[in-house]
Amino acid sequence: MSFLRRVIYYIWYFRRPPWDSGVTPPEFTEFLKDCQPGAAIDLGCGTGTNVISLARLGWKVTGVDYIPAAIRQAREKILRAGVMADVRLGDVTHLDDIQESYDLALDLGCYHSLARPERQAYLSQLQRLLKPGATWFLYAFVHSAEGSQAVGLTALDLAQVDEFFQLARRIDGFDGGDKTSAYFIFEKK
Repeated sequence: MSFLRRVIYYIWYFRRPPWDSGVTPPEFTEFLKDCQPGAAIDLGCGTGTNVISLARLGWKVTGVDYIPAAIRQAREKILRAGVMADVRLGDVTHLDDIQESYDLALDLGCYHSLARPERQAYLSQLQRLLKPGATWFLYAFVHSAEGSQAVGLTALDLAQVDEFFQLARRIDGFDGGDKTSAYFIFEKK
């Protein structure tokens, strides 16, 4: 992720970031109806909205974000919600301090913000952390411009994911009206 993009994300947390709706997406809620609770990790957890939703459903949850203000807010929200969850300050491309194994990884807009070399490091971490057959639930912007600096995934990015994960389901849509986006449900090979 570029230095400028990192600074912009830090600045957003002085207010409420536009992506922090405080509501778990219905697509994810629907997906969870068919899942038995286990261990989950929320990569780019922000202020913990989805960490709390998972904990309320009986999941053992770890959340990771690199913005100190987001982690501070997540801890406050978790305390107010009265649930047990672990949220940590960290970089999703360097999770060596996390040794647990997970049944589910959630990413709602983190992976698509990373630069290509960071994406490879992220995928390596995800491959290490997820149990065989585990699920990666990913939300991302999608675009067709290879080499573009825009946030989002291209066909080349999705081919890179195919090395580690098998696509089980894709739900296409639009974010805010004109940005093409999709929810991806991948299973670890």
